[in-house]
Amino acid sequence: MENITTKYIIAAGFLVMVAFTGCTEKKQNEEAGTQNYCISKELKKDLKLVDVERLPVEESITLTGEVESNSDKTVPFVSLVDGVVTETYFSLGNYVKKGQVLATVKSVSVNEMQGDTKTLQAQLAVAKRKLSSVESMYKDDIASQKDLQEAKSEVEILQASIFKTNKNMQLYSAGSNVIQIKSPADGYVISKNISNGMPVTSGGGELFTISNLDKVWVMANVYATNMRHVYVNQPVEVKTLAYPDDNFSGKVNSISQVFNENERVLKAKIIMDNNNMKLRPGMSADIVLPINSQDKTALAIPAKALVFDNNQSYVIVYKKDCALEVRAVTEIAANSKHIYVEGNLKAGEKIIASNGLLIYENLKNQSNNSKK
Repeated sequence: MENITTKYIIAAGFLVMVAFTGCTEKKQNEEAGTQNYCISKELKKDLKLVDVERLPVEESITLTGEVESNSDKTVPFVSLVDGVVTETYFSLGNYVKKGQVLATVKSVSVNEMQGDTKTLQAQLAVAKRKLSSVESMYKDDIASQKDLQEAKSEVEILQASIFKTNKNMQLYSAGSNVIQIKSPADGYVISKNISNGMPVTSGGGELFTISNLDKVWVMANVYATNMRHVYVNQPVEVKTLAYPDDNFSGKVNSISQVFNENERVLKAKIIMDNNNMKLRPGMSADIVLPINSQDKTALAIPAKALVFDNNQSYVIVYKKDCALEVRAVTEIAANSKHIYVEGNLKAGEKIIASNGLLIYENLKNQSNNSKK
């Protein structure tokens, strides 16, 4: 009887132990069910983690605009002679040096300038003889002070005309009916309207434009609704489609006082350093201006860290590759750099800021599967 009782006690103990073990394993499996999703090696390569920060709340507005050349350092070239272009030696966008030959033009103006020089020199010789004669008569009180002054002026005018003609011939390196067109300054060719065989006229349209691009202007469009937010010396950040990850810092230099007739906007000029030559005339740009600085702080995260699902925003908190948590947050403000949020989140925690939607969906599917 005693042996039978002992057997029952052992059997009962074994059943209790099995049941306890089963419950423990079930609990472990349930816990693991929410965390057994691990970031794959492929996702790990591009995984970007950021720290949650507590920062002063600042909002911003974004204006559209365009990069323009600095007109104070831009030189348009217009031909001073009539002729036909025989050769060009530059392309749009080239960097050129002052005095560099950019094109040649065949022109009868060369003969005209040479003829003008000979005529002026002959007239100057006559004027000098006349001056000498008048000076002699002035000494003998035959000529007046006025006669002497007129003779001197005639010589000076002819000398100035000869000097100007010679300068023009030197500028174009004129000779054999061919004129060399040279760059008037150092800089980049930002427009070109000249080609082989093209006729050019004295004082006609611009043949090309040279601009120094060390500094450029960004012209921002300020609509009436944003006028109260924009002021001189306001710090700004400029973004372009060509370099989406780069922010270019500058400040508002001036604001026009009259609305542009075509676009119905005020133009705000921003002078930008352009030492890296990433800002090119004609580029579209977004201009971000800070507004509404508030005397409070909040948790700040990048926009790429937010996941939106079913009218709710979430972030994914990273602890380890196999330890991720999805937490709901509420957006309270935003600017070009950060989104300010409230929720079960602490400064210093790391959150995922790349492939967040994919990881969120995987975690969501894992959670749904574990409940089945």
